[in-house]
Amino acid sequence: MDMEVLDKVPMDDLNYDTIHGYRNSHRSLKGGHPFERLSDHEYLRSIGAAALSEEDGQLHPTAAGMLMFGDEYNIVRHFPEYFLDYREELDPTTRWSDRLQSSSGEWSGNVCDFYFRVYNKIIKDVKVPFKMSGGERIDDTPVHKVLREALANCLIHADYHGLRGIVIRKEADKLILANPGYIRTGKKQMRLGGESDPRNKALMKMFNLINIGERAGSGVPNIFNVWADEGWEEPIIEERFDPDRTVLTLSFVKKVAGKKRQKKSYRKDAGTL
Repeated sequence: MDMEVLDKVPMDDLNYDTIHGYRNSHRSLKGGHPFERLSDHEYLRSIGAAALSEEDGQLHPTAAGMLMFGDEYNIVRHFPEYFLDYREELDPTTRWSDRLQSSSGEWSGNVCDFYFRVYNKIIKDVKVPFKMSGGERIDDTPVHKVLREALANCLIHADYHGLRGIVIRKEADKLILANPGYIRTGKKQMRLGGESDPRNKALMKMFNLINIGERAGSGVPNIFNVWADEGWEEPIIEERFDPDRTVLTLSFVKKVAGKKRQKKSYRKDAGTL
């Protein structure tokens, strides 16, 4: 659904600060890539964010380009239900300790900037064991990788015409990621992996170009594997209908044999997420 060309929308409606940030990420991860020397417009066409219109033969943003790189006030003209919401609810005495909304007007409100802002918030308490490679410290862990995967999946598979928008909620002992839209491969196949049927293929390509997201349908099984390796309670996938909604709950509670259930808080000093 994200391949549609927005024939009436000029290329100037995209946010070029976001585009240049994305290009810098692409360049740092894949130096020497053939797209590196392209102009911004040629680059956007190459990654699926823009395409030539059959109406006027000119370059216009695609729906994916608008979602990924537009400003919220332009995005909602094409996706009226579009809404991205991150809530940090670590203290039970307050409604939330941090919140990021696409409609606030304080930042672009697009999918690309939301991903990076939220990812930095959800990993800030991840324990990083001391590990060196080639004289440099490695600060990436399997938990970091699957959190990237989970967040990207939430954005890639969302139905941006669906109700209630995307909501990411970080609590003291869990992370909940909810997006509009049913699971296209089915809940059972999603858990097994091996099949990929993204709702937004162009968005997936854009995330893949900066090494985020899996094309082979292995992302969700990998999340379960890493959670098992960490000894945490198994992730929960929920599929809700009317309105259609997919919810992934990642618990940072250690599995405990027997009835006693001990929680570990989402803090560095607890030695866990």
